[in-house]
Amino acid sequence: MTVTLNIPDDVASNLGIEEPALPRAMLEAFAIEGYREGRWSAKQVRLILGHDSRWQTEDFLSAHDVWPGLTVEDVLEDTRVAEAAMLRP
Repeated sequence: MTVTLNIPDDVASNLGIEEPALPRAMLEAFAIEGYREGRWSAKQVRLILGHDSRWQTEDFLSAHDVWPGLTVEDVLEDTRVAEAAMLRP
């Protein structure tokens, strides 16, 4: 699917992104938000962005503070397990 966006020049100039890089930057932002909101899996993000491997996608998501496969509950549970292991004699 091809999508065309019309952004006023004065708004586009304030984005801080040069015109040739703007379509890719918008696609990446779209993919990040879709993953963050749970609309897409990491595999779907990989396909949207054309990454060669799942590792490339995980690196991409991690670099944007979107941790693949982890929820806040996952991190809290990992913390509880680690703390319990440290308290065992």
